[in-house]
Amino acid sequence: MESEKRYNDHSLVTQGKVNQTRLLQNQYTLSILNEGLRIGLLNNEDIYGTQRQLMSILEKLIRRYTQGESSSVTSETAVSILSSVLYAVDAYLLHFNDPEKAMDVLKNGNIKNGYDQGIDLICHCFEETKQLYKEINNNKLDVAVEAYNLTIDESIPVFLKKYGIIFDAHNTMASIDYPLAIDDMSIQGVYYFRQYLTHLKMENQFCLLFNKDDIQSVLVNYGRICGFDYRIELFNIFELVLNNAVFSILSGGHASQIKISINQYKQLVGLFEKLDDSQIQYIILKAVNRLRHHFNIKDPQMTDYLKRCGMNLVNRVKSVVKHNRLDTVVIVEKELRSKPIVTTFKASDRMSDSRFRLLVEKIMNCEKTVDKVNMIRTNFHSLHDYIDMLNTNCLLDDEYEELFKTFGDVDLAILTKIVFYEELRNGSTDLSSLYDKEEQHESEWQPHFIEFIKSININRKGAIEKYVNDIDYEEISFY
Repeated sequence: MESEKRYNDHSLVTQGKVNQTRLLQNQYTLSILNEGLRIGLLNNEDIYGTQRQLMSILEKLIRRYTQGESSSVTSETAVSILSSVLYAVDAYLLHFNDPEKAMDVLKNGNIKNGYDQGIDLICHCFEETKQLYKEINNNKLDVAVEAYNLTIDESIPVFLKKYGIIFDAHNTMASIDYPLAIDDMSIQGVYYFRQYLTHLKMENQFCLLFNKDDIQSVLVNYGRICGFDYRIELFNIFELVLNNAVFSILSGGHASQIKISINQYKQLVGLFEKLDDSQIQYIILKAVNRLRHHFNIKDPQMTDYLKRCGMNLVNRVKSVVKHNRLDTVVIVEKELRSKPIVTTFKASDRMSDSRFRLLVEKIMNCEKTVDKVNMIRTNFHSLHDYIDMLNTNCLLDDEYEELFKTFGDVDLAILTKIVFYEELRNGSTDLSSLYDKEEQHESEWQPHFIEFIKSININRKGAIEKYVNDIDYEEISFY
């Protein structure tokens, strides 16, 4: 991993008159040229010589790109290939960890050699990235967080499959949704992915030190506190686990315990009320250090990562304590529902795609509304299938109402939480005002559903709204 240290080290050695704040990570070669010219370590001849050699490399790569058929491409393609060339040269110059040595390379004029060695560094980084992915894929957390799973199962493999070292070295070529606790997004290409996977591996390793069911409990309670479905939201699992482990220690709990009781939370409120900012920082960083010793964490990279994340927690706690909102940071264990909700939606009864298409076609060809509704109620059971069916627009205006009439209060409450997900997520509790709100809906069935809810008697509407407030999103199973 030595090459990562070389590439990612932002603490470039400052010598002479070099101003490292002018050196850009993603445009290192160009910023080195500009800075060298500014302080007199490079002259115009050095600049023009570097430019000529870069253009020579670009010309050869364009012929290679067109398989020898042409020496010209679109300006967009040429710019992209040149960016890839500069990415490789950047990699080589950055590995010196000294801007003046990088300037010497440019002054001596062997850019082609620097480019070739940069390609070798990128190849090595790519192999390290593939190995990191294998390790992460073999040690995934068992969590139902969509962004986490899609990033590992789909996004990273797309990058590894499509990444082109010669023509697209600077591109990331994948969309990553899962956020890390610490992520330097100024880095590009494979060096970014290696950094991402290095951090993700450490986060996974830390989380795997804790009980799987406890992590699940933290996620569930996090969703309840925030009023959203944790399975589809973007957040970092490691931060929640680390923070609650710290709070456990500070409230007299065990270092390996991340479930925080109401009594522990009250202790934390009393504790932080008595402390100033410097004391808050001291006790949180001390707790992080205790965690490290408890789990015998000696890896320097992991140690540094925990310290940096500990400082992030320090800053958050300082802020929330000032506003009496510690409850937004500490994930407190909530009591489980004594009786599970009873709904006609059955999680295990999702049908195959072929059967789904066949039934939708039959529904659309059915002439009588009562027959359509009976066909739906007889064959559709999972919430996922119901939503997919409603989104096909296979029902006509009055037929929506007839279908909704067959649903119980819990079923209607679940659909309400789906229709008004964003509004409820943002803290809106007055459902009656949402029913009358004029806005564009994603699906045709949703305004029909709202009209149906508005039409029912006030007592039943109140019962449905109570279920809306009582039902947590993790109790709503789409699959």
